Amino acid sequence: MDQQVQKVGASRERPVVGETLTAKGRATRARIVGGAAEVLREQGVSVTTLDDIRARTGTSKSQLFHYFPGGKDELLLAVARFEADRVIEDQQPHLGRLDSWESWQRWRDVVVERYELQGDHCPLGALFLQVGRSSPGARAIVTELMRQWQAELARGIRAVQAGGLVRASLDADRTAGALLAGIQGGVTIMMSTGDSTHLRAALDTGIAYLRGQG
Repeated sequence: MDQQVQKVGASRERPVVGETLTAKGRATRARIVGGAAEVLREQGVSVTTLDDIRARTGTSKSQLFHYFPGGKDELLLAVARFEADRVIEDQQPHLGRLDSWESWQRWRDVVVERYELQGDHCPLGALFLQVGRSSPGARAIVTELMRQWQAELARGIRAVQAGGLVRASLDADRTAGALLAGIQGGVTIMMSTGDSTHLRAALDTGIAYLRGQG
């Protein structure tokens, strides 16, 4: 029966509580999540069906429910976590090499390009809209993404501090948080207007501020 993802229910074939997946099981679960992410990006959350995901991943309904016994919410949260990881991965290797002004500029360009290509469609936002932004699982994913992103930026600030390009007394964590807030604000405006001007301004102003702290 062709069911929409939103109507996925609980399964009778649930793993035993505490069950540890084998390497093959982890690979299968990852394949389902990756395939589901592709379908959801292409078609959107609201119209994607369980059969669409089965066809893309080559799995049965019983397999889907075996790996995602919590049904719809567990599957969508797994894809949301996958998409959150992609936010960081898409900025690499530049995000992990912010030790010169040239590397900061390259990272800036990658961030702008990523969000301009994404346009007004945010896979992560669409997924959270389905599972509820205020749900504990969704909040945990967003919190971890922002924590990791800010930590990477703070690490980059400390790298230019170590290189003598920025004064050592600058609060790296606070500055990284302000830069991240500017990026998120710019992305939000861009998704509403289709214009990346504010995102570019937030990045350029943030980096210019850092360069002025030498």
